[in-house]
Amino acid sequence: MQETFTISELAKYFDVTTRTIRYYEELGLLTPERTKSGQRVFTKKEKTRLILIFRGKKYGFQLEEIKEMVELFDQDPSGKRQLEKTIEYGEEKVEEVSKRIRELTEMRDEMQCLIGEFQQKLNQLKGEKV
Repeated sequence: MQETFTISELAKYFDVTTRTIRYYEELGLLTPERTKSGQRVFTKKEKTRLILIFRGKKYGFQLEEIKEMVELFDQDPSGKRQLEKTIEYGEEKVEEVSKRIRELTEMRDEMQCLIGEFQQKLNQLKGEKV
């Protein structure tokens, strides 16, 4: 018998709300089965998808990008197309991060320069009052 999980069990495992998991279901990222009474039943497949979703979010991927990568695996179980798309998106994210690092480095340098100028001005003002 296949291991299954309730929505509450997965929410607790991933430290998220059940609403988050339902939202991913609404977006089509998860497709849990349902019991006769309508309760969601999640398998290891959905648990693995949640791992991929949270990993993707951690690295800055949009949910639509994550959905596309997950759907590619469903279309091509070998994983080749999914890997190609993941590499493509990954390279884009690396470039975005590199750009952000350059921008932040420039901002830090400008702030350090301003602090130096302000400190010099403050020292001059203190010197005039003595």
